[in-house]
Amino acid sequence: MADDIPESHPRYRSLLARRLLTEAAADGLLAESALIAHGRGEAFDYLLGERTTASAHRAIGEATARLLAAGSPVLSVNGNTVALAADQMLGCAAVLGCPIEVNIYYRTPERMSALLVRLAERKLAVMRADPPDGWAEGSEAWQAAVLAVPLLGDAADGRIPGLDGPRAACSRDGIMQADVIFVPLEDGDRCEALIAAGKQVLVVDLNPLSRTARAATVTIVDELTRVLEELLPLLLAGAGSPDMEWDNDAILLDALDEIRSGAA
Repeated sequence: MADDIPESHPRYRSLLARRLLTEAAADGLLAESALIAHGRGEAFDYLLGERTTASAHRAIGEATARLLAAGSPVLSVNGNTVALAADQMLGCAAVLGCPIEVNIYYRTPERMSALLVRLAERKLAVMRADPPDGWAEGSEAWQAAVLAVPLLGDAADGRIPGLDGPRAACSRDGIMQADVIFVPLEDGDRCEALIAAGKQVLVVDLNPLSRTARAATVTIVDELTRVLEELLPLLLAGAGSPDMEWDNDAILLDALDEIRSGAA
């Protein structure tokens, strides 16, 4: 897949992400606007210096604590997330013992089927792989944990209150009943509706000025795959508790300061 991109290339991760998204688009997993959305996020990542900042580290820690403390966590994914990080999302879901729900704006039966099939294929691959560092229960327990991850979204038997359009459709056993939702690459109107419904929404968004970033309970201003490289080990460590005085606006201001200092 990426044999022609040497890992020594200074833009290796960026080029690999582009390749994965291009292939996913060709396979029918993505909407036409998906590559535009990725490019917009990549521009903000340049301004951040393509690194996980101190404030992003704090937000990842807070998201970890809230996921571990949740009664019914759910990981919600769109096409870009499946293309870029299906394996890591499955690993996080296995550790948490929670569902993954496919929820997309441009919802068609064909795209939903393609995304769920891709996740099912990656589930088998993750099961066959060695357990992640920090998993102490052995290979058989890891395989069972990954196998047990429900893949939801096909049966849209619930609706997010106060939200119009296709993104209102959701799973009753997933987003509808969740108290904490981890949603990488979210859109603003659904984030606002989920918050209004009393749910904690944890987002990954490289734009600290977006509606999603400003509405979320916890915003991680960072690139998705870097976030998941840190999130999974933290989930396995199982440490920390939610900060009841969490100031998400301060995180966004810190991110803006980082962008200003990097662009100066």
